[in-house]
Amino acid sequence: MKASDIRNKFLHFFEKKGHKIVPSAPIVIHNDPTLMFTNAGMNQFKDYFLGNKIPIAKRMVDTQKCLRVSGKHNDLEEVGLDTYHHTMFEMLGNWSFGDYFKEEAIQWGWELLTEVYKLPKERLYATVFGGDIAEKLEQDTEAYTLWKKYLPAERILFGSKKDNFWEMGETGPCGPCSEIHIDLRSENDRKNISGESLVNTGNPLVVEIWNLVFIQYNRNSQGLLLPLPEKHVDTGMGLERLVMAIQSQQSNYDTDIFQGMIQHIAQKACILYGKNTQKDIAIRVISDHIRAISFTIADGQIPSNNKAGYVVRRILRRAVRYGYTFLEFHEPFLHTLVPLLAIQFEEVFPELKAQQDFVMKVIAEEENSFLRTLHKGLKKIDIVKEQMHIISGEVAFELYDTYGFPFDLTCLIARENNLSVDEEGFKTQMQIQKERSKKASKMNTSDWNIVKDNIELSVFVGYDTLETVSHIIQYREVQEKNKKYFQIVLDKTPFYAESGGQMGDTGSLITSKKNIPVFNTKKENELIIHYTDEIPENISEPITCRVDKNKRMLTENNHTATHLLHAALRKLIGQHVQQKGSLVDEHILRFDFSHFSKLTAEDIKNVERLVNEKIRENIPLDEKRNIPIQKAKEMGAMALFGEKYGDNVRVITFDAKFSVELCGGTHVKNTGQIGLFKIRYESSVAAGVRRIEATTAQNSINRIEEQESVLQNLQALLQNPKDMVKTITEIIQEKNTLQKQVEHYKQQDIAVLKISLKKNIKLLHNTSVIIETISISDRESLKNLSFQMKQEIPSLILILFANIEQKPYMSILFSDDVMQKYKLNANAMVKEFASVIDGNGGGQAFFSTAEGKNISGMPILKQKIEYFINKALL
Repeated sequence: MKASDIRNKFLHFFEKKGHKIVPSAPIVIHNDPTLMFTNAGMNQFKDYFLGNKIPIAKRMVDTQKCLRVSGKHNDLEEVGLDTYHHTMFEMLGNWSFGDYFKEEAIQWGWELLTEVYKLPKERLYATVFGGDIAEKLEQDTEAYTLWKKYLPAERILFGSKKDNFWEMGETGPCGPCSEIHIDLRSENDRKNISGESLVNTGNPLVVEIWNLVFIQYNRNSQGLLLPLPEKHVDTGMGLERLVMAIQSQQSNYDTDIFQGMIQHIAQKACILYGKNTQKDIAIRVISDHIRAISFTIADGQIPSNNKAGYVVRRILRRAVRYGYTFLEFHEPFLHTLVPLLAIQFEEVFPELKAQQDFVMKVIAEEENSFLRTLHKGLKKIDIVKEQMHIISGEVAFELYDTYGFPFDLTCLIARENNLSVDEEGFKTQMQIQKERSKKASKMNTSDWNIVKDNIELSVFVGYDTLETVSHIIQYREVQEKNKKYFQIVLDKTPFYAESGGQMGDTGSLITSKKNIPVFNTKKENELIIHYTDEIPENISEPITCRVDKNKRMLTENNHTATHLLHAALRKLIGQHVQQKGSLVDEHILRFDFSHFSKLTAEDIKNVERLVNEKIRENIPLDEKRNIPIQKAKEMGAMALFGEKYGDNVRVITFDAKFSVELCGGTHVKNTGQIGLFKIRYESSVAAGVRRIEATTAQNSINRIEEQESVLQNLQALLQNPKDMVKTITEIIQEKNTLQKQVEHYKQQDIAVLKISLKKNIKLLHNTSVIIETISISDRESLKNLSFQMKQEIPSLILILFANIEQKPYMSILFSDDVMQKYKLNANAMVKEFASVIDGNGGGQAFFSTAEGKNISGMPILKQKIEYFINKALL
């Protein structure tokens, strides 16, 4: 069976068992502060387990794109070195939400593996949870007894909490699990060493292929395990390992999932795969990493220096470095692999094929950027290798900060060169940088206090009303820096939670005794959370919820304008334009979109004109709720890549021939309410991503009035010329001519000063010493004078003092031989002596400058410098 057949058999097997086939969630996580990426199949069902949301079906089955390169589950360091770890992988899973439990999960697992996939029964092992004294958890004897129907006792093993108690993260749903392992070794090896002794020992041929997780607890922020209201089943089977077992291979990379890519890379590198260990590892790393890079970008995560974006950048740079060092790919190469990958996954994950050009462009830009610094960074490591056996924390940080080397990449290269890395020193440097940038301290959040139980949480009624009477369902206290605030969940709310780029509503919670301001509204998983500085005295009483009407109206103006802007861009610029991010609040709208070049002034004018035409048409909002997603797509509704949509969606239309989008945000009732649309600027955000920032309504009028005021002031300054553009052009030309004349005179002054200074050279021990006060017009001329003197006079010490714009100024310059001979450092001298003139400064070891406030201190400064130099040259 091919991988695609194996995937389909899994889905259809459970479909026949009453499971609903659901699509993969995006690999990039939204609205969940505990995760950056989908790291397990259960992530998209987290709210079902917690009871925050009612599942659309009691039984489901899917194949989920997963990424494990950060946090609790991190497989990055093993990728390529062994045969079965990956960054991105497919997790096949079947799910029960309060329906069946251990018996059916084990029975169907055995049936699928042995009867459908025909895996040999004698090579299969099961592990079950062996209990944990510290957590007061007993052995899972129920699972053990169930497995005895299919396996002999010696092939059912009790495992530790580490191996057989599954947790998604530090908090959240969890429970005991039962893993299924397979022994893929030869018959001789199996006779010599029993398989059970190798389970969970890291043997590459005795591997876990399926994990049956029995979700029955929730771990809270204090680490306590609390029973869930219902018991659930969450299974996860890595497609890559399953295919390896079924295709009788000894490596995931030898299956048809990877071989097409591997052979393509080997051909491009002009080598044979399987002949050289280092080159084989490099090919495996690239064939794995290109999947993670491509699908995260396709799901909306652009490489960057922050959070999830940095994780993608780390993976990409790791792949670039392997190709550069071991396969001699010294030009961008990764992006050329995207089409091959897109074709391979077109049937199951079509989003990559749909965005192929965009993904290639982003990767190519990232490759170019890193290749510019990679060689220099590797040279730096070579220097360290020659001089010592450890890469210091300072050097590791320089590689990270200057050359773009992720720390784990530095560690990897160090290991290959038998070097170690001062990790603590690197952490110290990182902490200094964090303190310098004043990053926010960690947020401490208490557990939810439950006020009312068994009520569906967070029903949003804000499409139809801005005021309603509600009840508090749960709340918690949050401590962040020196600030304390509360998060409140209501049974129903008119407050829109920050989502899809639209900022959250503000307003008030009104009790019988006071008006409590709501300063933000956000979504966490499926909960709508209201942020307040206090909670009502009587937590159980009814509360009147009132949204800030004016802020909501201005935000709706901007949100609807983004829809019109998106449609205008696609109509005028091209159908390749796709939304890549947005931000709308009461002040501005910001819209990111896929496009590969800067928009011309004419483009911007035309887009702006078309949007304003649609505003003047006063098009009414056509809103359709709970539309089956397939029907919505047939209506022409645009779905955003990287967003997770349910079976039923909300469709927002402003003219069926112009703008039809899937959207959960709030909008104007008629486009005429927007008033006026004005683009402020267009810029680049990342490779292949452009950004437009614009305003609407009164904010647009304010901007035009500001521009008119500037224009009127200019006309007055220029004495009302007939052609202001021509007049300003002439002024600029005149300024440029005068500037050239000034530069010419400056050079003449420098030439005269050089002659004067050369006459005052003092020779001390074959060193030319010049310590003089001069008259010069600006700092740049002083620097040019110093550098010219250095080129013309060997063995030079040049220290100059000047009064520039009524401030004392000093420059120190040493030729290279003088620095080495007398151990002189201009930067150190400046820092030592600048206080004499109440100043400070710095620079390089050979040339530094200082500026002060106390001109009267110049004579004393000169005396101190002369004394210091004379003493140094003795």
